[in-house]
This record gives sequence, C-alpha cells and structure tokens, in this order.
Amino acid sequence: MSELRFVRLGFGEESVDYQVAWDKQREVHAARFADEIDDTCLLVEHPPVYTAGRRTQESERPLDGTPVVDVDRGGKITWHGPGQLVGYPIMKLPRPVDVVAHVRRLEEALIRTAAEFGVETSRVEGRSGVWVLGDPVEQRPSIGGLSLDFDPRLTDEEFDPRLNGPEYAPSNAGQRREDRKLAAIGIRVAKGVTMHGFALNVNPDNTWFDRIIPCGIRDAGVASLAGELGRDVTIEEVLPVVEKHLRDVLENAELKPRTIERESAGEGARETERASAPASA
Repeated sequence: MSELRFVRLGFGEESVDYQVAWDKQREVHAARFADEIDDTCLLVEHPPVYTAGRRTQESERPLDGTPVVDVDRGGKITWHGPGQLVGYPIMKLPRPVDVVAHVRRLEEALIRTAAEFGVETSRVEGRSGVWVLGDPVEQRPSIGGLSLDFDPRLTDEEFDPRLNGPEYAPSNAGQRREDRKLAAIGIRVAKGVTMHGFALNVNPDNTWFDRIIPCGIRDAGVASLAGELGRDVTIEEVLPVVEKHLRDVLENAELKPRTIERESAGEGARETERASAPASA
C-alpha cells in the first residue's frame, strides 16, 4: 500500500461545510484513481448537518422537517457537527474490493485511538462502527420506573424513542448503561477507490442525535470520548492520535481482493461472488 498522507481541511471556526468537503472528496477521489496522488485521508470538522446514506428510511429522519443531505455512501442517517472528528480515507483497494475488510481496518484504528485515551471500546456483531459496551441487561437501571420486561423496544419494531421522552433518547444511553456508539462508519467504493469514512465523537452535543434514529438503531445510543471520560477532550488532542493509528493500521494492512467462489452447475459453470455488505452509518 502507498504511504498514507493526511490533509486537515479545517476545524473550529474554520470548520468546513459538508457540501464543500464532499466536493473535495470527489476531486481527491479522481486524482487517486488516476494515480496522480497517494492514498489520502481528509480530516475535518463540519458545521451541524444531518446526512442520510442510501438505506435511510423516511421514518428515521427528523420529525420536525430539519433538512437532511442525501449522500451516496452506505448506511443510514447520522449527524456531523462541532466536537466530532470526521475522516475521509480515499484509498485504492485491490479488486474485487473487500468492503468489510476496509471497514474493519477503520474500526481497529479507532478502537486503538479510544484505548489511548483510556476508553475501552469494541465491535458489535451485525453493527459497524466502534462501540462502548453497556452493562449486562439484568444490571441496567429500569427505564421510566418500569422493569426491563416491559421495555417497549423489546417487542415493538416501530418503537420511536423521539416520541417517548428523554429516558429513551440516544444521548442518554450512557446513563442507562446501554451499548452506545462512539464512532460511526459509512463508506462508498467507486472504481476501486474508497470515499466517505468515519465520524468520531470527541466532545459534541450528542442531543443532536435525539432528533433522528441514528444509523437506524432504536435500542442503543451514542457516546463521546469526553462523556465517557468525564472531562473535556479536544479535537486538537485527538487529531495526532487518530493519524498515528490510521497510518499504522492502513499502511501495514495486507490488502487482499474479496474472495470469489466458483461452482460447477450441470453442464455449464457459474461464478458466485461473496459480496461485501454495505457499511452502516
């Protein structure tokens, strides 16, 4: 793999509008496809914005009609804004592209980053991203004075936490000792080159997530480094740590194309690709 270079687009008062950064991604993507540049990771902070991946359902968008930017990545709806470090690794991968392997590498770099700040994180089967795991169900506090046996989320697939009070809000998952997502990942691969990437919650106002169904997940919430540590953490502190671990994981990865299985069928032959599922937000 080529050397990974980092481009810091803007943070704080110099945060970059989402559409401007998206245009920059396309520009860098074209240059990487043409081998005019090495693998590149754009790092940025955005003004508040909701973005929706291709699998987002109408029922997961803000109830109050807040504008949402529809994007061409995998996954569902999420939020970007102040206090969140967003990274767009634009990298050329071998074909057939193994999307899942790329997502796992991003997760690993972010897991190492969180660990360096003293926050233990993990993966959750069937859900991409980096998670702070909650307590076992039987040890969690009851919600709204009800026992867990009556938790409506267990029986109602259409349960909407936005309509049922702050005790169900994604931003309060830490108080409920539930699983909570520290970093979301949603990517797209075009012409063998990756786009979009990850969003790491450093010290945002997580109540922004309460207006949506983050990543389409109704039975978990969101976390931040600052919230888990109980102290202020700045993007300035986190930037060099994220860069270090992304460089270590991505530059040293042994890239392999996705496995393709070939099966004989009667007189002819057929090929079956083991497709990689789209990454979630």
